[in-house]
This record gives sequence, structure tokens and C-alpha cells, in this order.
Amino acid sequence: MQRRGFLATPLAAFAQGGRRIEEDDPGNIKIAHILNWNVSDDFLLFCKQIGLKWARLMYHEDPHVDKVRAVQKRFESFGIRIYSGCHYAYRSLDVQLGLPGRDKQIEIYQTFLRTLGKLGIHGANYDFHPANTYTTNYIMRRGYRTREFSVKDFREKVEKQRFDREYSAEDIWATYTYFMKAVLPVAKEAGVYMALHPDDPPLAKMNGVAKLFVHYDGYKRAEQIAGENKYWGLRLCVGTWMEGGDKMGKDSFEMIRDFGPRGRLWDIDFRNVSSPLPVFHETFPDEGYTDMHKIMRTLREVKYSSGMVPDHIPELAGDGPEKRAGLAYCIACMKQWLRRANDEVG
Repeated sequence: MQRRGFLATPLAAFAQGGRRIEEDDPGNIKIAHILNWNVSDDFLLFCKQIGLKWARLMYHEDPHVDKVRAVQKRFESFGIRIYSGCHYAYRSLDVQLGLPGRDKQIEIYQTFLRTLGKLGIHGANYDFHPANTYTTNYIMRRGYRTREFSVKDFREKVEKQRFDREYSAEDIWATYTYFMKAVLPVAKEAGVYMALHPDDPPLAKMNGVAKLFVHYDGYKRAEQIAGENKYWGLRLCVGTWMEGGDKMGKDSFEMIRDFGPRGRLWDIDFRNVSSPLPVFHETFPDEGYTDMHKIMRTLREVKYSSGMVPDHIPELAGDGPEKRAGLAYCIACMKQWLRRANDEVG
């Protein structure tokens, strides 16, 4: 884009009598990062320094309200508020395969939902793929290391039956339905929106277990199970949806336009990939085959205002496990695209 055109774009809204939506506006997207409950103060300071004000909390300990409140207060001392939480009780094989002991894990998850509600944290993230393989290789792209997945390599070199028997789609739908019937009423009482992640990568079966959320139809069936309960919705990983390409029933833009206006879109994983299956690798958001500014603009067009995190951040030179340089790069891209999208949408 020519410099003159670039400068003119943000002014369009003001020329029409609009106003810029500031970052802290309640109606704006909440750009965030996934943070473990025991993250160091030093990293929280770094997040503050790069302008992060929101977090998706990963918390897998005893979900007693006082313990989670202590984490919340520590985050807030760095100016970072928790908008959503994740507790892996739902990932127990007892839950996802319908084994003895699932009710105990479900009770833990119910307690977590109630704790979130008491603390004013109104989102909870979960997924449902008990036999997943995420990666078949790591490659170098533009000099950085990133995840690759190849269907051929997976089927020929990696895949094996994970459990003592195979699980059909109806088997997993039964366990998913049991879980949702137990936790969704609690989510409603607590005022916590449950955001369901798609299956990454979107293959219908892996390691002898069917996967449900690899197509638009899976989400529609899950919505039917939720019924009129407005506390069920999507954690739309746009990167996962891009991996499936034209085999997903709807593309990322269509998913946003479908679920967003109906109040069923609750969280976004903001990630780009090189191409659809049968082979893809992950990229930084300004690479890949999808224009991520258009993703951001589409979200603002449907007035999406919940959280968004960078996902599977590639590793840059000198980065440690926290991937600070990669995180800062992603957040800078996201902030710029969000400001531009808000100016365009008005």
C-alpha cells in the first residue's frame, strides 16, 4: 500500500463523524496471552511492558476460590485481568472416554466453573480429542523453527491405536453429551461461557478414536445439544480451521459471520498456517495463506468483544520457553490490525 493510502485508511471513520474505539473500550477485542497460574513475576512484568492487559488462565490445581483469587490478585498487580480460565479436569480420559471415575473429574470441573463465576471471570475453555497427535515434524521457515503436520507421515510413521479398543464418533458423542449435560447447567448458574476448541489437526479419526469438531456440522450438533443455554459457544482457533481448508463446511470468515452475531463466539486463537492439509506448517500471523487483518476486521464487523490470544508462537533466535520475542512480535501485529479494523469498521 502506498504511504498516502495507508495514512488515509485510519482517518476514514473520523471523516464520517465516527470515533476511534480505544483499546480499553468494553466493546473492543481483548488481546491477551495464555498464562499459567504459576508464571513468574518477571514474565508478568514483561507482558505488562508489551501492553498486555488480559490473560487466559491455565490452572490445573485445586480450584478452591481462595487459591484462584490469589492468582487473580497477583496478575492484577501487574495490570493484567483474567477473562477466561482452563482446567484440565475435562481432559481426563475418564471423562472423554466415559470410564469409571468421570463423575469425580466432572465435580472438579464444576467447582472450577463456580470459582470462575465468583471471581467475575466469565469464560472457560475446553476441547474434546482424547487421542490427538498435533505434530509430525518441526521445520525451519524464514529462519525460525515451527510445527509441521503431514497426513501421509502421520498415517505411515506415527499412527497407532492408542487404547485397547477403537472409539467411534457415536461413542465420543455419548461421552461429550454426558459431560455437557453435567457442566453446562453449572456454567449457566455461574455466569461462565464455555468455549469449545476444534480438533487440531482436523482429521475425522486419529489413533483409533473419532474426532467430532473437524467440520461445521460437528459444531452445529454440539449447539443442538446445548439447546437454549446461551453459555455454550466456540473457541474458534482460526488456524485449525485454515488447516482444513475447503473441507470444513465453512471457512473462518463464514464461521465468524455465522456464530458471532448469534452470541455463540466466545474466544479466538489467532494463528496462521502455510496451506491446508494434507501438509501444513505454522507461521507467524503476518505470513501464511490467510490475510489476518481480514480476520480481525470480520470479528469487529460482528461486534466480537471477547478475548483473543496468539497461538503456538514460533521460536525466534534467543527465545527461551516463554518465547518472549515471538510473543512481542505477535502482539504487535495483533494490536496494529485491531486498531486498523476498528478504524475501518467505525
